[in-house]
Amino acid sequence: MTVVGIDAHKNWHTLVAVDDVGKRLAVLTVEARAVGHRQILTWLEQFDGVAVAVEDCRHLTRRLEADLLNAGHQVVRVHTRLMAGMRRSGREPGKSDPIDAEAVARVALREDGLPTAELPGASREIKLLTDHRRTLVARRTAMQSKVRWFLHEIDPDLHIPARALRRYQLLDDLQERIACRDGVVAEIARDLLDDIRSLTRRINDIERRLATLVRAGHPSLLEVPGLGVLGAAMIVGETAGARRFRSRHAFARFNGTAPIPVWSGNTVRVRLSRGGNRTINTALHMAAVTQLRLGGQGAAYYAKLITTGKTRTEALRLLRRRISDRVFAAMSTDELVTKTTPPATAAATATPRAGAVDLGRAA
Repeated sequence: MTVVGIDAHKNWHTLVAVDDVGKRLAVLTVEARAVGHRQILTWLEQFDGVAVAVEDCRHLTRRLEADLLNAGHQVVRVHTRLMAGMRRSGREPGKSDPIDAEAVARVALREDGLPTAELPGASREIKLLTDHRRTLVARRTAMQSKVRWFLHEIDPDLHIPARALRRYQLLDDLQERIACRDGVVAEIARDLLDDIRSLTRRINDIERRLATLVRAGHPSLLEVPGLGVLGAAMIVGETAGARRFRSRHAFARFNGTAPIPVWSGNTVRVRLSRGGNRTINTALHMAAVTQLRLGGQGAAYYAKLITTGKTRTEALRLLRRRISDRVFAAMSTDELVTKTTPPATAAATATPRAGAVDLGRAA
């Protein structure tokens, strides 16, 4: 078997092929363009039973991965920290693109269970829309803070409730109130109100699209108490598939809800993990707080922990971990249903746009 490692850059891709014992066989450097990708596919034809490994930097390799997957190749991703150890153990000193590419190939040859690249599907659309919505909300929040000071300067008696500068009716009333005002302050305030209205419309449109995507592909996830559409979209976009985790414990370590063991002599303790994916951790925390507010099983579990001597912070952390396990089970169920759905049934239930290509099903 031949393993090909790829060291990717913005303008160049370097490939190194090694055999099943890690001996270098061939080296290729091509432009990171469509013509270079075609050269890679032609170059790979000389090997029998080839496996491709790329450095895990998806902003540089996403298009290359798609071309390789469409050509029928299996692609795995190698984290940079694994490459560093392999370079130190190599016989060739220094750091160059061929050395890095060879390190990628040897790590893929040595390690099992590396993440497998797939063609982008609905999860990436959810990720992109969630990130774009977060950017628009931050921009709108900055404008809302600024326009409040201008409105206070124009009319100190004007009272605007908290979180109210997203309501169309209030924006219209404010526009009418300052329409006859002269001066640069009023002019800028009117422009800011127009921009806030435009951003609010775009944010609401994105939220409706997210609701459609999440309800279609992750109905079990939406059944988790306290986890709304936006929280579920944050988790789906950041997880990129629950099947890439060995267990619920691995998923908890990924999102930062699994404690870190701390041994001191014969005493075994744990401490809070400050790592993990903070976006998922935030969504889980929001779900936990919502469960406490609404009551139910989550609130009962929290109260039980308090009675056993846990502090409120510790009880909330344990509840967050339990929600993580529930989320992992729900995502695994949704992915299993999607995987086992017959193509005819999926085609009958789906309503894609005209001319749209379902890359997720091709994966």
